[in-house]
Amino acid sequence: MKKPIAVLIGVGDGLSASLARALAPDYALVLAARSSAKMAPLAEECGAETVEMDASDPAAMAALFAGLPTSPQVAVYNPSARVRGPLVDLEPEEVRRAVEVTAYGAFLMGQQAAKRMLEGEMQGDRRGTILFTGASAGVKGFPQSASFAMGKFAQRGLAQSMARELHPQGIHVAWVNIDGGIRNPSRPERVDATGKPDSMLDPDAIAREYLNLINQDRTAWSEELNLRPWVERF
Repeated sequence: MKKPIAVLIGVGDGLSASLARALAPDYALVLAARSSAKMAPLAEECGAETVEMDASDPAAMAALFAGLPTSPQVAVYNPSARVRGPLVDLEPEEVRRAVEVTAYGAFLMGQQAAKRMLEGEMQGDRRGTILFTGASAGVKGFPQSASFAMGKFAQRGLAQSMARELHPQGIHVAWVNIDGGIRNPSRPERVDATGKPDSMLDPDAIAREYLNLINQDRTAWSEELNLRPWVERF
């Protein structure tokens, strides 16, 4: 039997790479990002197809999902953007672009993934799973981070709306609040101010929680999941 399809939007060397490796044994992967060159090593490792695209481009997102041979079983949206600085100093065009990447792109992916999933047959207890990688900025806005708060609050609201609409149709939708820094090759582990280790989220551990969401029984679907290291204040 052919493997079901999983689509990962926004692929780098941190969480998305861990997700790809976790999904690869059971899914045919399609990885999408702005740079196909950066995805190439991971794609070769996981036997994945790659698509170079701008996640905030409606035509590109529609073409990605229309080109899939069957409806996907999993779709994950990772991209986000932010413009840091005092509110009064922010460039409006840069803020608009940041919100487009974080929120509008999430809508485009959610819409196209849902369309294809609704066309497909029920696989077990669902038609598919759509996940959005969120952040604590979607729960509380921080100083000098207006664009990120705008984008993540919008993304969280989108996921809530989609969950209420699509859960009864067999599509599991969830927003994952990544409340803390994630380890990656360019951001190694650090200890907190008291010297405690494991102060950052392990991307492999996060990936396992995504798999738990994907495999949840529909009698107990989560619509939102908060993940934070043990030393994180909240």
